[in-house]
Amino acid sequence: MSGFVEKPEPVEVPGLQHLHTGKVRDLYRNERGELVMVASDRISAYDWVLPTEIPEKGKILTQLSLWWFDLLADLVPNHVLSSELPPGAPADWEGRTLVCRSLRMVPVECVARGHLTGSGLAEYRETRTVCGIALPEGLTDGSELPSPIFTPATKAEVGEHDENVAYEEVAHRIGAEPAAQLRQATLAIFNRAREIARARGIILADTKFEFGYAEATLGAEGAEPVLADEVLTPDSSRFWPADQWQPGRAQPSFDKQYVRDWLTSPASGWDRTAEQPPPPLPAEVVERTRAKYAEAYELLTGTPWK
Repeated sequence: MSGFVEKPEPVEVPGLQHLHTGKVRDLYRNERGELVMVASDRISAYDWVLPTEIPEKGKILTQLSLWWFDLLADLVPNHVLSSELPPGAPADWEGRTLVCRSLRMVPVECVARGHLTGSGLAEYRETRTVCGIALPEGLTDGSELPSPIFTPATKAEVGEHDENVAYEEVAHRIGAEPAAQLRQATLAIFNRAREIARARGIILADTKFEFGYAEATLGAEGAEPVLADEVLTPDSSRFWPADQWQPGRAQPSFDKQYVRDWLTSPASGWDRTAEQPPPPLPAEVVERTRAKYAEAYELLTGTPWK
């Protein structure tokens, strides 16, 4: 059992049609057929969307994504048309809203890994591979890989797990040419972002991207993948402080690991194996998590969070 502890009701805005409520983002369509994506302050962990929000989280994710989209524009086009607030939208949507191109989304999470951890580490311990890619012996939690690898996953619904799959499975599902395009784009973006982060004292351990194509062009000759959703945020990436990196243990990180750690600690009183939803987060956990997101923004962009 998992999903939303308390699923929010969509905000009604004249001229906008509500399409979907996701773990973090709410999706609307405007009268021109464009998508309006609103990043909430919701946070998820262990396949649950928690009942407690993290103040400003949605704005941090949105502004950081915009910063990355600009830096990556020469590598791959993105879906952003505008960050202006739609007419009649609530004032709270300011800074957390993107008006985007409508795309045919690829049903694959495009994951790049430069270090071994998470689900990749679990698979490596069993098979010495990740998504069918053979890796050297002797790697441990946090080890840097010989070179970045493309390890795609199927996209899951809210409350369900993404599932790692081999590259050949992606090619079978969407076609050989789109699969090759996505692998090339994913690794090109990852390598660029990794160098940018490294220059700021941050290790980009892994990340996931989502791509789409202009309607009806998937697999068509000359069709180009478009980078969509969020990009290189603490929700979609593992960022580690470079000066604290130490393979063989879990790494300090600029993400929601503090939330995960509290949920699995005796202090929360929550049993992940039971069917009960997780409890509300205490104020200290909320503030320290918000501070981690803001710190990631500041270190990467070099700009103080307002």
